[in-house]
Amino acid sequence: MNIHEYVAKKIFRVSNIKIPESYLASSPEEAAEKTKLIGKPVAVKSQVLSGGRGKAGGILFADTPEEAAQRTKELFTKTIKDEKVTQVLIEEKVENKISEYYLSIILDRDAKKPLIMASMAGGMDIEQVAKESPEKIVKQYVEPLEEFMPYQARNIAFKMGVDTNEVSAVGNFIWKLYQAFNDYDATVAEINPLIKTPDGFIAADAKMAIDDDAFFRHKKLKQFDLEHEDDSDDLAYIKLDGNIAVIGNGAGLTLTGMDLIQYYGEKPATFLDVGGGASEEVITRALRLVLKNPKVKVIFLNVLGGITRADDVANAVVNVTKEHESDIPVVIRLTGTNEEEGQKILTEHNIPFETSMERAAQIAVAKLHGE
Repeated sequence: MNIHEYVAKKIFRVSNIKIPESYLASSPEEAAEKTKLIGKPVAVKSQVLSGGRGKAGGILFADTPEEAAQRTKELFTKTIKDEKVTQVLIEEKVENKISEYYLSIILDRDAKKPLIMASMAGGMDIEQVAKESPEKIVKQYVEPLEEFMPYQARNIAFKMGVDTNEVSAVGNFIWKLYQAFNDYDATVAEINPLIKTPDGFIAADAKMAIDDDAFFRHKKLKQFDLEHEDDSDDLAYIKLDGNIAVIGNGAGLTLTGMDLIQYYGEKPATFLDVGGGASEEVITRALRLVLKNPKVKVIFLNVLGGITRADDVANAVVNVTKEHESDIPVVIRLTGTNEEEGQKILTEHNIPFETSMERAAQIAVAKLHGE
């Protein structure tokens, strides 16, 4: 599970990894307020999960609060690799940089070990460095059952070729990055670039991915990330590449719904299984969760009521529809236990539904195309 930069930086902050002062903003007005709070020139950074946002024009700069508001407006018109920009990170601009380094830790599943990669050639084109000059990247595996010691991190810094008087500082960043990687069950933890300034080093960017199967252990992440504030351990939620969120009460039903979306020519944006006995509360949390996913343009709610009651499902849809003024259509397939009551509730609130899963999937695809 990839997490946004602003969440990764909150992890960095509690892990004592030095980062620039930064604040999340969801509107141009909020961006101006946060810039005024920082009191210095800022970087306005689009918060998207896809890589390559710098080259795609997803990072702009501003000297004043008014400029920050304008840059935020500009970014909100952008879509970066099919992901619409809806939030920005207002961050103190790192001035007087001397050089940029690259630090990364990934979980090498073939070797079954974390792999540390570090280079003095940091910045946006690290992939090109890896391709053309692989000798510039230091690689070292960490034994997962042994403690990673600070002296080992300093050895990596030394192999990178940093100045002797900076080995300790760079090694400290490597060691702390590994602690964050380990503490949060990450599969990726990256600083690119680690910027050297006259005042020392600072992590100007942050990238992390958390193992999906370990997320339940990290309740603090729900406080860090508004995207997961309504998540819970009883929701099996996986983000995918499409634009139609699929929610079902049971893994088989959810997968069948996803297959139908693909059969009719589109891709699912989510796999979200609420379980065979989902309550009104659980359905409500599931709908809120996918509404926060910027890739989702249509929701396909596929319910065959057994233990799950159709009237609970209908009430959840009505409640979420009332609280969210969203233009994202919800296509509902609803049948099974208490189906007459559930269908009556939807009809009373002018919410259409289908009893055929195939028909509902067709409508969801048509809605995506504006039909």
